[in-house]
Amino acid sequence: MVPFAEVLVTLTKEQEIKLRCEANFWRSQHRQMLVRLAQSEAAHRVEMAQAAEQAAAREAALRSELEQAQGKIRDLQKRLFGRKSERSSGAEKNPATDQKSSRGRGQQPGAAGHGRNLETHLPTQIEVIEIDSPQCPDCGLGYVDFPGTEDSEVLEIEVKAYRRKICRRRYRRTCHCSDARGILTAPPPARLIPRGKYGVSIWVHLLLSKFLYGQPTHRLLQDLSDHGLTLSAGTVAGGLRALAPLFEPLEEALLGQLRSEKQWHADETRWRVFAETEGKVGHRWYFWVFHGPSVIHFVLDPSRSAAVPIRELSGSAGGVIICDRYSAYKKLARVLDHFVLAFCWAHQRRDFLELANAHPELADWALAWVEQIAQLYHLNRKRLEVRSDPVQWAERDHLLRQAITQMASQRESELANPALKMPASKVLRSMHKHWSGLTVFVDRPEVAMDNNAAERAQRTPVVARKNFYGSGSHWSGALAATMFSLLLTLRLWEINPRIWLTAYLEACAANG
Repeated sequence: MVPFAEVLVTLTKEQEIKLRCEANFWRSQHRQMLVRLAQSEAAHRVEMAQAAEQAAAREAALRSELEQAQGKIRDLQKRLFGRKSERSSGAEKNPATDQKSSRGRGQQPGAAGHGRNLETHLPTQIEVIEIDSPQCPDCGLGYVDFPGTEDSEVLEIEVKAYRRKICRRRYRRTCHCSDARGILTAPPPARLIPRGKYGVSIWVHLLLSKFLYGQPTHRLLQDLSDHGLTLSAGTVAGGLRALAPLFEPLEEALLGQLRSEKQWHADETRWRVFAETEGKVGHRWYFWVFHGPSVIHFVLDPSRSAAVPIRELSGSAGGVIICDRYSAYKKLARVLDHFVLAFCWAHQRRDFLELANAHPELADWALAWVEQIAQLYHLNRKRLEVRSDPVQWAERDHLLRQAITQMASQRESELANPALKMPASKVLRSMHKHWSGLTVFVDRPEVAMDNNAAERAQRTPVVARKNFYGSGSHWSGALAATMFSLLLTLRLWEINPRIWLTAYLEACAANG
């Protein structure tokens, strides 16, 4: 067999010319590609060098910004968490009064105690402990029962899931009436969700855990799984969506009661709704709370504009709104002139504290104003203690009005001082601008000096927001607002929310 390398191939001249042309073409293409590759590599090296220079410059700039930011953080931490006292007025401290007390906290040795709390309202499970074959260790004769027992108590809690097996009795007729049914079966028990296998107690537990205690669904389902009950997140979401219409009448009733009030605390905080909303970019919504004397009502809205409180209180006859200095409330007062704004003294006080932190050279000046605000709180509290005594009321009311007049006079005097620094002047100008709202409580003693009630009401959604961020859809956001309103109103009236919610859902199930 002829080796492959020695095999002769015969070509025509035309074929040879064609092959040589093709070979020359591809050699030319290869040379051009090598040139382009070299040019590309050179350009790439230049670009990489430029990018490296730019990256180095950016890194240097970012390092510089980071150093500045860290310096600001250290400065702010020192101002916020350094050794300061709001009561400090620059006076020397008395060493005799500054000594730490040697008396410990809590129950003192030798002091009379109050004994243990006997939880007599709880059900009792009797547990009898016996001795197997009690007998004398010396002679072996047995013991006999002695009247009575030596009792003690241990508090326990038991949470468990169980199945309700419902057996409906059937009855066979004994008469011969033509219209009577042959077999009569007891009616089925009421179900909260048609054909649902989960009872009222489970849904009450889910609603309270999520909306009152701020427990995220995943953690809640893990907790239930530890107790032997396995639920899926989809089952929970579907069930809550089915239950949402049951609370719509309560939402309307709460809103109607809110509009019948004459005084409200109002505040707002952010809440995320992870659903697309036409005309809105992003997922930031807002929970507005309106806290009346007898009801707390939450509104979830994508806007933080004045349209929300105007719509919420548009059906009201008017009254006093205790709020911060946010512009939405000011617009409400302009649009609905039968509302009066009472601005929050806690926010005004916070201005002076922030000034003291931001400008240490003005700390003594700012804290002196904080002391004056504390004195207003004290005088108003002493005044409210004697509302039923006209004589003492007149005396203490006069002291409060005198302090208010003195504070206004001092404010105007300091504003007229050209040496007053700009940050301090800004705080006093804000006080001057909002003075009529800050002093509403003087002529209306039923009005609180601050808006802390609304901020306390916001704690529940804020804790929920920190744990599960917000709502995944519009309907779940609306349900959250209704549940926050309902549960906090129950707390306001000192009603056990578990008992009330159980009774309500059982009534809903019974009525179909």
